[in-house]
Amino acid sequence: MINFKFADIGEGIHEGVILKWNYKVGDQVEEGETMVVIETDKVNAEIPAPEDGVLKKRGAEEGETIHVGEVLAVIDDGSGADEDSEEPEEKAAETDEDDDDEDDGKKTEPAGESGASVVGSVEVSDEVMEASDEHTKQQAKKETAGKALATPFVRKLAKDKGIDINQVSGSGPQGRVMKKDIEAQTSGAAKTTTERPSYSMPKIKGGGTRREKISKLRESIVKAMDRSNTLIPATTVMDEFDVTELVKFRQSQKSRAEEADVKLTYLPLIMKAVILAMKEYPVFNASYDHENKEIIYKDFYNIGIAVDTPDGLIVPNVKDADRKSIIELAKETQELAQAARDRKIQLDDLKDTTFSITNYGAFGAKLGTPVINHPEVAILGMGAITKKPVVIDDEIEVRDMFPVSLTVDHRIIDGGDAGRFMVKLREYLSDPMLLLLS
Repeated sequence: MINFKFADIGEGIHEGVILKWNYKVGDQVEEGETMVVIETDKVNAEIPAPEDGVLKKRGAEEGETIHVGEVLAVIDDGSGADEDSEEPEEKAAETDEDDDDEDDGKKTEPAGESGASVVGSVEVSDEVMEASDEHTKQQAKKETAGKALATPFVRKLAKDKGIDINQVSGSGPQGRVMKKDIEAQTSGAAKTTTERPSYSMPKIKGGGTRREKISKLRESIVKAMDRSNTLIPATTVMDEFDVTELVKFRQSQKSRAEEADVKLTYLPLIMKAVILAMKEYPVFNASYDHENKEIIYKDFYNIGIAVDTPDGLIVPNVKDADRKSIIELAKETQELAQAARDRKIQLDDLKDTTFSITNYGAFGAKLGTPVINHPEVAILGMGAITKKPVVIDDEIEVRDMFPVSLTVDHRIIDGGDAGRFMVKLREYLSDPMLLLLS
């Protein structure tokens, strides 16, 4: 009998909502086939069955929340072990070893093999622990070493939030630190550091109302935007570039791109220009460590592209974009955008973005003030390219004009820096041959 747990897939994901079960209790499941789809605040994760067998129990039903470490499914693989010989949800998860020893008695399996889950490897415990022994050892260890009693899930939650779990008073049995204890610490810290007032929704009078629970993705967007506006004193610089030559260049290269089965948009050309400008002004490819008062300069260029999906905004990134040609950038952005819309995007595609670009011009908008995706320090907003009458050498000409917005973290990027970056960006986009020669 297999107690198949919802694995830690990284990126601070601690829970998910069951979107769809492909099998009912009593159905035969096949190893590697998608058993259930779980919505997290990052991706929709398709969880494959770890072994052939009969689905005996579902840990959570559609619409319900499941946390990392909890039993997702109990599968009878014909081993003959009794399903009740190990308490499925709690016993294996509630070990209390040191962080470095939490894998004792466990084996790591590669994805797609026994115990595999969404990404990477999954820990599957073979131990059957006696509750009385475990609690005795845990309590003794706590008394002798001063170490808090907590599950690996709660320890990871505390670590992610920068909280010393040994300093937290536990409200659970025998002083066990619970999830709510960590959240209470976080709530208290947030009040102290940000001093944001709490408020409740006032009663809405007049006419009918309708309430709708937000999705996990929207919840993630809410947190990201709140974090950005709380931490970053941002300012936005706006300009309008003459990109007449860029428009001609793109038109001349469309057939070449089609031969490579790629649709050439302006985005890969702009990405190329952004990368070249960042190489001249490295602070735009950095992060600010507020606690240590240090600027972290990065020597890799992972350019994020904001993708509008039916569920909300997703920002995958092109890894090592500086090493790729314009055609390669076009192909990869096209693939990432489609994967994001289909909710097939992988976690790795969302990690380690260094600079983001958002294209509100795709919907006809001209100007905007994009919000920085922390811990990045800048984001470029693209408006719609339109033809306008422009005075050149005292003559009026119709030119293709491109409105651009650059939002920067004003803690480490001043207005002068932003202005110089925009000038360099204009230089590259006004003369597209520079994109090929650089």
